[in-house]
Amino acid sequence: MAVLVVLGLTHLLNDLIQSLIPAVYPIIKDAYALDFVQIGMITFTFQIAGSLLQPVVGLVTDRRPMPYSTIIGMGFTLVGLASLGFASSYGFILLSVALIGIGSAIFHPEATRMARHASGGRQGLAQGLFQVGGQAGGALGPLLAAFIIVPHGQTSLAWFTLAALLAMVLMLWTAGQHGIIRKHIAALKTALAGGVANSRLHSRTTVLIGLAVLTVLMFSKVAYTESFRSFYTFYLIERFGVSIPVSQVMLFVFLLAQAVGVLIGGIAGDRIGRYRIIWISVLGPLPLTLLLPYADFFWTGVLTVAISLIIASAFASILIYAIELVPERVGLIGGLFYGLNFGLAGIAAAILGGLADSIGIENVYQLCAFLPLAGLLTWFLPRIEDGPVAGRLAATDAEPRKAAV
Repeated sequence: MAVLVVLGLTHLLNDLIQSLIPAVYPIIKDAYALDFVQIGMITFTFQIAGSLLQPVVGLVTDRRPMPYSTIIGMGFTLVGLASLGFASSYGFILLSVALIGIGSAIFHPEATRMARHASGGRQGLAQGLFQVGGQAGGALGPLLAAFIIVPHGQTSLAWFTLAALLAMVLMLWTAGQHGIIRKHIAALKTALAGGVANSRLHSRTTVLIGLAVLTVLMFSKVAYTESFRSFYTFYLIERFGVSIPVSQVMLFVFLLAQAVGVLIGGIAGDRIGRYRIIWISVLGPLPLTLLLPYADFFWTGVLTVAISLIIASAFASILIYAIELVPERVGLIGGLFYGLNFGLAGIAAAILGGLADSIGIENVYQLCAFLPLAGLLTWFLPRIEDGPVAGRLAATDAEPRKAAV
């Protein structure tokens, strides 16, 4: 549990730094006379830099775990954040956010592996705690931007390098715990090897269909979330005429609800199954998203919280479902799906930015309201939770914890 809590704190600090990027968009948009396409390209650069490297890092660390690599990744983030604070051109901004993306790419696969092996068999709880840290950090970014960066300007971003330094200290501790959980990892690999010998794992067709469906579901979730993360402040300012600080606080509320939703989704997934949670979280928000573009300011806030709570509950279950499809490649799947989360968000931001310039930001939200319809594809998701492999994996994860006690 101590490892999970500290991993959650490092995830909080990592995603806090990431969230400062979209949080300062209203400032740099005016300062550099940027259009929505250029704003979307900043997100695209950051997300692509993070997405392309993550599966590679995951594949490498599956073969040879590198717990201290997370510290190196945070070093990239620190340099990127400091340079973003003093960026003097659009090109310099793109370079800075790319460095932050690379840092996140190095952090997520190894941290995901450590969270899984420290779970004691409660995968939903472990991923929920790990991800709630990231979501909480993402929620704090807009709030800190509203009360620190907006009053003090772009250079105040450099103050947050202290958060990167603190994260590096925490990562040093979690990396030192690798020796303690190494026996757990060895026991898991031994049990998986025995499972392969005695019974087939999921077929290639099952794995491919499952990963394809999960990818589409991830895109629908990420695209809708990105419409808020990158453009919600602009939507509120244009539709309701609120100030920048008020819009940032509203974005904080949305992201805070996400933090709560991801933890609830992880815990509920342990109890009622990932398949049911995916159905609820992806398709469930549809009536609310259809109402949102027509709501007044008060009900926009209410609907925002409800949508965020439901849709955020998907990620833990999607990630764990994917890991259970390919249980011998935790780092690769963790890197792939965090990479997809980054890459698809970048693509969505670029597309939505172009649409906002051409049809208006309010019309973009009317189009995005239909994205949860992709949840119908959950019907084609292979049912794997009740199979023998999933049962063996849960038992394998729990056994080292019993032995340790």
